[in-house]
Amino acid sequence: MNSYKYYLIIDLEATCCNQKTIARNQMEIIEIGAVLVDAKTLTIIDEFQTFICPVRNPVLTAFCTELTSITQKDVDNAPGFSEAIKKFRQWLQSYHNYVFCSWGDYDKKQFEQDCQFHQVAYPLASGHINIKKAFSTTQGFKRKYGMSKALKLIGAPLEGTHHRGIDDARNMVKLMPFVLEDKN
Repeated sequence: MNSYKYYLIIDLEATCCNQKTIARNQMEIIEIGAVLVDAKTLTIIDEFQTFICPVRNPVLTAFCTELTSITQKDVDNAPGFSEAIKKFRQWLQSYHNYVFCSWGDYDKKQFEQDCQFHQVAYPLASGHINIKKAFSTTQGFKRKYGMSKALKLIGAPLEGTHHRGIDDARNMVKLMPFVLEDKN
């Protein structure tokens, strides 16, 4: 992890339902939250956030809105996936030598799934680090905790709205010193 200039911390939110009416392989990204962090100082350099208008299930479920606080109006007024990825690429083109980090592997898999569905090239040139797994490893936990529990374990507050992409990405920045530093 030390060979990168930046950590690109991304958290995605996607269409979802608690009634099993949206299959996992039918979920679509509705928010990209990205925070670019200087690898040496762990300070935030830049941020990117966009909502995305879904096409498979264009009407958000009540569960999805309650979980994420993302409203129907937010996604109705948002660009489609292709346009959102174009904006994301434009933002990211100023930065080189970064590694994509996310809390678990879900975000990487969802990005790949949506790129394939929309026939858009995958926008991230770097590898991927599962910082959820790295946190547990460096801290000597046998269990892999959710982000909010990990924040509690280090004594940091969860700020913003949990399950909002940009807020969760910002919260993950607080965990990076513990991801990188072996506490065993």
